[in-house]
This record gives sequence, C-alpha cells and structure tokens, in this order.
Amino acid sequence: MAESGIAKLEEYGLLHVAGDDARAFLHAQLTNDVAHLAPGRARVAGWCTAKGRLLATFLLVPVAGGFLLQLSRDLVPSVARRLQLFVLRSKVKITDASAQWVQFGVWGAEAGEPLLVVESGDTILVNVEPGRSLVLAAIDAADRFAPTRPSADWTLAEIRSGRPLIAAPTQDQFVPQMVNLELAGGVDFQKGCYPGQEVVARAQYRGAVKRRMFRLRGAALRPGQELYSDDAPGQPSGMVVNAAGEESLAVLQVAAVEARSPIRPQPRGAALEILSLPYSR
Repeated sequence: MAESGIAKLEEYGLLHVAGDDARAFLHAQLTNDVAHLAPGRARVAGWCTAKGRLLATFLLVPVAGGFLLQLSRDLVPSVARRLQLFVLRSKVKITDASAQWVQFGVWGAEAGEPLLVVESGDTILVNVEPGRSLVLAAIDAADRFAPTRPSADWTLAEIRSGRPLIAAPTQDQFVPQMVNLELAGGVDFQKGCYPGQEVVARAQYRGAVKRRMFRLRGAALRPGQELYSDDAPGQPSGMVVNAAGEESLAVLQVAAVEARSPIRPQPRGAALEILSLPYSR
C-alpha cells in the first residue's frame, strides 16, 4: 500500500458522553481506566456484559465537554440504549454523534505519540500509530478532506496492528482476552469494578483463555464467519472478528494453532496462513 492518502471511514459511528459525571460513569462501565485519562490522550477500551462478553470495543477520545466513543456504526443505537440503562441518577447524557462528524483515516501524517489527541476547532486528530491518524471533522469541515483510498485499506491496517473491532456479528461472543484486547492496551486489571470484571480477571489470572485472536491470510472472509480446524472435523473451532481483502483477525483454539492443525474457512477448504501480530501473547 502507498504511504499516504485519505480514506472516508463510514463503518464507524460515534457516541458522545457528556455531563458532570461522564468520566466517573465511563470509568465504572469500561474495561480501561478513564478516571486517570489525561487530557489529549485517547484510549482503547471494551464494554462487557455481566458474563464478561464484549458488547462493543471503543476508541475513547476526550474532547471539550465530554468524551467521544468510536465504535462500529451498526452497534451505535443498541449500545446507546443499553448504556443509558446504567445512567440512573448520574449527571450523564449519551447521544449519537455519528451524524455530527465525518471520520477519515489519514496516512502520511507526521509521526506523533500513539493515541495523542489534538483538538483544533472543527477537527480532532488522533495519532493511531506512526504515519497513520484518525481525523474527526465536523460536517462543515469535511470538504477539506478528499478521499483517495478505500476504507478497506484502513481496516487492513487495523488488522495488521491487531486491533479488534466488535460489530453486530461478533457482539456478545468473546471475553476481552480472546480478541487480545489487553495486549492492545484496552484492559486495566487494577482499575476496579465494571460489568464482567470478575470474569475477565479470572480469565487473566487462572489461565482460562483457551481461544485467542490470530491474524490470517488466504481467503476473503467476513466478521462472524465460522472457521474449522482439522483436529475437530466438522465442528466450528474459530470465528472471524474483522476482515479486509484476504487478511483477517480471527479467534481460534490455541491448542489447534499450537498443534499446527490447518485452519480452514470450510471443513475441506484451502488452509489459511497464520501471520504475526505486533504484540506477543
């Protein structure tokens, strides 16, 4: 892929969480520490059921007047409604901000610290990684950005960085460690209670995670698609999390991968190649 360009990211939505209690509210709900999140710093986080299964993954961006939560666009209405149930008497307002911002992936920007946030009037820039940034542009500022690349290029870059995006087909399927969320910086094991915290902690400290996310190549797959390994003939043994082109992130049985059992999109399909991720288990 080229080293520069702009992609319009229509697969993402945004929630705006504001109010006097917004920080404390999010800290009590998400897998990561929000209470001590510094101004100008974004953070990856997840939101779980009481059973520790991910309902959404977020990029949490502090902004003037609250926080923006980037998530899969198809989850915005349901996540907003469900989060609202936990507000109770807190001074918190949750709104769908997807229509107020246009999201762009930008390559070729000057390298900055990862997850550094620069808010400048009608645009917000988040340094995702060296040479790649997320830009949130207010509607009136969106015409400054002319897309030159497909959004699939951004999805592929996220796959290669090992960052999972929970969407409707994979909602309520995985505990955070199954999608390597703690390796991607999305779980704080010292922060205290949040929905599913006991399950997530038990999985971490008792070694109960028998499935993990791996990067694959070799076929055009789709989120939620089941995968198969030869050591369990005819029985699904994995699920695709994200996909772009012929690369994907998928949760697989660790034992099957360690045994070098071929992973296939169909029981008798061609084997998929397992590629490296930028972090280790």
